[in-house]
Amino acid sequence: MSGAAQARTGRYDVAVLGAGAAGMMCAAVAGQNGARVVLIDHATRLAEKIRISGGGRCNFTNLQAGPANYLSSNPHFCRSALARYTPQDFLALMRRHGIAWHEKHRGQLFCNDSAEDVIAMLRAECDTGQVRWQTGCTVAEIRREGDDFLLLTAAGTVRAGALVVATGGLSIPKIGASDFGYRIARQFGMGIVETRPALVPLTFDGNDWAPFVPLAGVSLEVDIATGSGKAAGAFREDLLWTHRGLSGPAVLQISSYWRPGTPVAIDLFDGEDAAAWLLEQKAGSRKHLGNLLAQRLPSRLAEAWCAAAGVAATMPLHDVTDKALRKLGAALNGWRIVPSGTEGYRKAEVTLGGVDTRALSSSTMMARDVPGLYFIGEVVDVTGWLGGYNFQWAWASAVAAGQAAAEAARQGRPGQSAA
Repeated sequence: MSGAAQARTGRYDVAVLGAGAAGMMCAAVAGQNGARVVLIDHATRLAEKIRISGGGRCNFTNLQAGPANYLSSNPHFCRSALARYTPQDFLALMRRHGIAWHEKHRGQLFCNDSAEDVIAMLRAECDTGQVRWQTGCTVAEIRREGDDFLLLTAAGTVRAGALVVATGGLSIPKIGASDFGYRIARQFGMGIVETRPALVPLTFDGNDWAPFVPLAGVSLEVDIATGSGKAAGAFREDLLWTHRGLSGPAVLQISSYWRPGTPVAIDLFDGEDAAAWLLEQKAGSRKHLGNLLAQRLPSRLAEAWCAAAGVAATMPLHDVTDKALRKLGAALNGWRIVPSGTEGYRKAEVTLGGVDTRALSSSTMMARDVPGLYFIGEVVDVTGWLGGYNFQWAWASAVAAGQAAAEAARQGRPGQSAA
């Protein structure tokens, strides 16, 4: 790897497994805090999730990131790390490296040029911390030996006082995703919150979806909701029809809250009472119904919803009964549809669930019952909304673990108190 020293087998203060966003950040922080660090990854091409995110420009954080933007079975767990390393802290790092960025939508921040700028920045930060790299290197076995962790790798044996697991989740297997981190957690007696694809398109049975196939490519902003009580989710985002189902930011967001067999409710009329608007427009109008609706909706969508309501789009508005307009309005404000599934991990941006946070310290990310063992990033049961939130969790959890592991090394003990 250009600009990075290759690791030799031997003893390190900290071994980090996974050279993605969280792993590189953690290694850099630990190294710059005085720890001797080795960063290990089975891939030779690193940080693919950074590289492909945001259309190649990396949606690296969100200005609005806070605990309310994350899902977890232990919802308060993320609060400490997020408070101690904020989007402004990451922006300060970007500025030091001269990386230009812009806000695109609802606090979402992107690189002006390329996601490669963020990868290069993290590599440079690792170099500053004198991090040793072991890439294209598989780990066959992990053992606990005294206060150390023994890693039997394809390149030889690595011994470390602290082990940080930053191996990610199951999403996008074609770029190397695996369950390795979950297996390590189980090996050391830790629980796993059930995992499933998140930030993923929703699919529908072929026959049920057939009437909507002609709408493929249509997009508009909608209000979308599913679930109830504490498990409910609701967003206003852009919806996209596809040949297989629904996608776009609205659906990716709601997919994290959706459960099989439950409906998704969609308001296509921007929150306004569609029936009242139609009845108001009817007075003295000479327009055809479809043309009128096309003022508010994409024309293909207007025609489809007229057909679904049993009214011809070509019918003059003044000839449409009030009852038919109320039916059409109700369909526009309250489209309810039950997905048959999702596009799965191959299209999911992140994995919901993961290492149970009740077994971890919220301040250090260390396992309470296994001193020196840390879990960070996507492998943990903390999942952010679409829009840079998951990268912010990667940075924040990585900094917490990197600082704690380095402090433990300075004090000559395997782990920091699991406060």
